[in-house]
Amino acid sequence: MLRKLLATSVLAATLAHGGESDASRIPAKRVVLVHGIFQNDWRCFGFLRHDLEERGIECLAPSLKPADGRDGLPAMAEQLRREIDQRFGSKERVVVIGFSMGGLISRYYLQELGGAKRCDGFFTISTPHHGTKMAHLFYGEGARQMRPGSDFLTHLEATENRLGSMPIVSYRTPADLIIRPTTSSEWDRAVNLSIPCPLHPMMTFSPRVRRDILSRLAPPR
Repeated sequence: MLRKLLATSVLAATLAHGGESDASRIPAKRVVLVHGIFQNDWRCFGFLRHDLEERGIECLAPSLKPADGRDGLPAMAEQLRREIDQRFGSKERVVVIGFSMGGLISRYYLQELGGAKRCDGFFTISTPHHGTKMAHLFYGEGARQMRPGSDFLTHLEATENRLGSMPIVSYRTPADLIIRPTTSSEWDRAVNLSIPCPLHPMMTFSPRVRRDILSRLAPPR
């Protein structure tokens, strides 16, 4: 009986931390962190980047320009591709983590620029996969592309099969005032997790989000 209770406790703890066994974890020697609108690498990913590097994972967190996305998300995805190739070469395997607008930039890189061929896993945090009504309040091509029903989002939906079978996780907070509706961060292609967090930009600092990501990654040996 005691042995059975212990086994049940272990299973519950595993599920609480993402439900990933050692064998099913995503191999992660190199992680690419893609920031959101009006941000740069450290403003967006300081804590998470520290967590990853403490585990011996090499991180690339480029500051894409212009940070307001006025030139459009495909142009920022091209920058992202160049940064990855310059740092890691054109074939080394990576894991990609995108926050908010950065998740859509990452999707364009993976789906349209061939990035999926070298990506072992993809995480999006508070990303408007189906657009956000708040984008109507912002300027520039990137904001237009993040509006619900945009040609950009429609095209991404049509080509998501290019992601193949890679594991994908999407995190959202029901208190998000930037992603409206908040369910826009849910994506049929992903494992969707709702994490209580009071503010949109705090999601990358959320201990629960960070713990879950780390639980799904197999650090380099």
